[in-house]
Amino acid sequence: MMRIDVISAVPDILVSPLNESIIKRAQNKKLVDIVIHDLKDYATGKYKQIDDKPYGGGAGMVLMPEPLFKCIEKLLSERKYDNIIFLTPQGKRFNQKKANALSLNDNIIMICGHYKGVDQRVVDTFATMEISIGDYVLSGGELASLVLIDSIVRLIPGVLGDSEAALTDSFQVSSGFDAPQYTRPADFKGMKVPDILVSGDHKKIFDWREDEGKKKYRKVKRKNI
Repeated sequence: MMRIDVISAVPDILVSPLNESIIKRAQNKKLVDIVIHDLKDYATGKYKQIDDKPYGGGAGMVLMPEPLFKCIEKLLSERKYDNIIFLTPQGKRFNQKKANALSLNDNIIMICGHYKGVDQRVVDTFATMEISIGDYVLSGGELASLVLIDSIVRLIPGVLGDSEAALTDSFQVSSGFDAPQYTRPADFKGMKVPDILVSGDHKKIFDWREDEGKKKYRKVKRKNI
């Protein structure tokens, strides 16, 4: 069973998404164990302070090293981790290839930055990977961690009901994108499902899906140029 530990300054953001849909089913099947760690539980002092002003001045607050060190060192004393991921805009862009690789890990820690970020000494000491989900700023790493978790967990064997579902997703197929999808009725308000999909000719259907996926990919690529 895969284990994913998520360290957060605002753990409540994570609770609902991790208890719905595919991720919930994966946990119920004992295929993944997702443990949320509230950084305040590792803070000291009367007010359980986890952040402070940055050295050198500037706006914002930085997550302090001590609570993060305590949490990560405790986890490392209990088991070996394949990767400790820091979610940050400065990280390498997350993609399907990385999701595939991470789905083969047994144990992963995800560190969610917040406020202005985390003390760099935490990153230098523990992080094996720095990952970004895109070139934009979020209030914290929690939403990014949910993106990673969803994309990784669905790849674990046995999570999805259809064993081929994950293999035919966009970015898993050679065309880059999956083809347009249709379901019943075959004729809806005069809009008909392509004849090829109801032909029963599996070879032609496969070729059509490959071609349509490539068309999607070229269209999106042109938009992003």
